[in-house]
Amino acid sequence: MPSIVILGAGAMGLAAAQRAATLGADVELIEADREPGGMAAHLDLGGVSIERFYHFVCKSDEPTFSLLRELGLGDAMRWVPTSMAYFMRGGLHRWGDPVSLLRFPHLSWAAKFRTGLQMFLTTKQNDFSAIERLTARQWIEAGSGREVYDTLWKRLMALKFYEHADHVSASWIATRVRRIGRSRRSIFQEELGHIEGGSQTLVDALMADITGKGGRVALGEPAAQVLTEAGRVTGVRTAAGREVPADHVISTVPTPLIPRLVPDLPEALRAQYAAIENIGVCCVLLRLKRRVTPHFWVNIVEDDIPIPGIIEFSNLRPAAGEDAIVYVPYYMPVTQPRWGWSDEELIAESLACIARVNPAVTRADLVEARVGRLRHAQPVCGPNFLDTLPPVQTPIFGLQIADTCYYYPEDRGIAESIRLGRRMAEDACN
Repeated sequence: MPSIVILGAGAMGLAAAQRAATLGADVELIEADREPGGMAAHLDLGGVSIERFYHFVCKSDEPTFSLLRELGLGDAMRWVPTSMAYFMRGGLHRWGDPVSLLRFPHLSWAAKFRTGLQMFLTTKQNDFSAIERLTARQWIEAGSGREVYDTLWKRLMALKFYEHADHVSASWIATRVRRIGRSRRSIFQEELGHIEGGSQTLVDALMADITGKGGRVALGEPAAQVLTEAGRVTGVRTAAGREVPADHVISTVPTPLIPRLVPDLPEALRAQYAAIENIGVCCVLLRLKRRVTPHFWVNIVEDDIPIPGIIEFSNLRPAAGEDAIVYVPYYMPVTQPRWGWSDEELIAESLACIARVNPAVTRADLVEARVGRLRHAQPVCGPNFLDTLPPVQTPIFGLQIADTCYYYPEDRGIAESIRLGRRMAEDACN
């Protein structure tokens, strides 16, 4: 069997390494961070082990369930009735089921009917190729109407994608709607899942399985260059100067890093990787003494509130006793001024925003706060996005390259990480 070096120990890299080791390959996994897991890794929040960046599981995430069963964790899934809401014009309004739609006060009856029908039909679709050429705005306005886009979507898109807001793919948005829409107990009740103990349970099990099958893991050792000779991979040089020989290399690091990491790629291909747009995230994680809302997800549509929403994670996984755990994600291009704010500035603003949603929550309720940052957190996927991506298998024999943008039209998620990581490992071993 071949020797395989895998770059990046996020969920995709871990899944690739585990699959390759299972198939009998000689595997080394190289990760720049000192902890494995990437966006699924945990941190300590006042004595609670919790994901640095929020994760949840939907009922369509079969690759996750399959891997859990393989690792002996088939009973680790927990399913919870959840809900979402909109906070707008000073009020909190439940959203996501027929009764909530009928009661929603800020849309006309015609707009309610149109958006309810569009979202319902979207959950039934298996193929979005017919809308691939459209932007999300074009698709929503064509189906639900301009009133719905302006009321429910416009502010959210602007606060996540900024100058890219009107260029986001319809297929990408529709796929997100479908994934959530299919994760229901009934038409009236959303149901989302989490892994018992959090994503760290899966990360730990993958690490144990990789090393138990003879795989090696190098943490805190960034890759510096993929080495090639005569059009084929020969190995990887790390930032420490160590050279690791390999028949195959699987890179799962962000594609904007590829031009520096693989200088032997054709110039046109390097330019193609460099042109893939990404936005960053500063994710504020708060532990509070009191709940903010009864909802898992709250979209915020207020012109003077600078965040698009909050994720009250403790309404999915109550990991901190009676305390609430809340994520406040600031997605933004790294050119935005807020990207340079200190942790304390982001925490203070987050608490002020939460106080607008629930004035009973004050600074005195703060138990612990942390901020996670990623420069390449979210690819900006425009119409016909797949046409802009180089193939996973590069012209250099033995070198495969993919990151989260290759999940398209699916969004980032552990299930897609597992699916693509395992596929690349299988291709390398065949």
